[in-house]
Amino acid sequence: MTTIGTLTSTLRLGTRASALARTQSQAVADAITAATGTPVELVPIVTEGDTSSAAIAQLGGTGVFVAAIRRALLQGSIDVAVHSYKDLPTAPEPGLILAAVPGREDPRDALVARNGLTLGQLPRGSRVGTGAPRRAAQLRALGLGLDVVPIRGNVDTRLGRVAGGSGDGDLDAVVLARAGLARLGRLDVITETLDPLQMLPAPAQGALAVECRTSDARTRELVGRLEDQNVRACVRAERSTLAALEAGCSAPVAAYAEIADGEDGPELFLRASVTAIDGSDAVRDSVSGRPADAAALGRSLAAVLLDRGAAALMAVPA
Repeated sequence: MTTIGTLTSTLRLGTRASALARTQSQAVADAITAATGTPVELVPIVTEGDTSSAAIAQLGGTGVFVAAIRRALLQGSIDVAVHSYKDLPTAPEPGLILAAVPGREDPRDALVARNGLTLGQLPRGSRVGTGAPRRAAQLRALGLGLDVVPIRGNVDTRLGRVAGGSGDGDLDAVVLARAGLARLGRLDVITETLDPLQMLPAPAQGALAVECRTSDARTRELVGRLEDQNVRACVRAERSTLAALEAGCSAPVAAYAEIADGEDGPELFLRASVTAIDGSDAVRDSVSGRPADAAALGRSLAAVLLDRGAAALMAVPA
């Protein structure tokens, strides 16, 4: 029998090379080893999104952080890939399968502001940086008179732009995913975790996607032990909304699902919104149902938003 050799041969795990990507990929690698005894080696891969300073929307939006990793997976130079789930295109990739959706970090957005300020305490005209059109649109829609500034770069680069005691930063605050700060052990810099009623998260924010080749039964079985069915259902609902809206990760679309106990068993509650990039208008609604119907719930909610004018709000201004 070759079972022992099969289980102990090293898995090659492809990841972006940023500190955040490596940290979350290492967590998945450690979880695979803990669950299966299989050693895992990280293989850093540079993506188009890592090498360009252009805005994500200008690069083509969805997929710029995953295409190179997926190519390596399909070519066999790695065995498994870990992505920030929200970076994945909504369409499936032929030859690849989502082998596991592990436990999710807190999906909310977080504010890091000078002098410990909260969002409501920032004076009108404060410069607030974000790289996400969704966050920019929602910040403008709050009517706080903030100057929303587009930014790129890794977490440390963005944090470094916040004015500190030395006054060397050019921004009053930045808005980031709380999940990334949590994974990097930087929760101490957060001055406010934003309520979803103010800032509804991006579809799949805080979730990871672990992919492997469809034909690789051994890796599928090993990685599948990390699966969290509730997280997969929530993310399926959120991304089904995104897909039905025919929007990508650079669109001003937000969606957030939670599962709670209902009268007839577990119930999935899904909220979604589409906000004009200038914050002048928005449509939002919610739906609930069985977790098993997650994809259908997402599609039905998208249909409601489209009926209420979501397509016009997603249009890029001329």
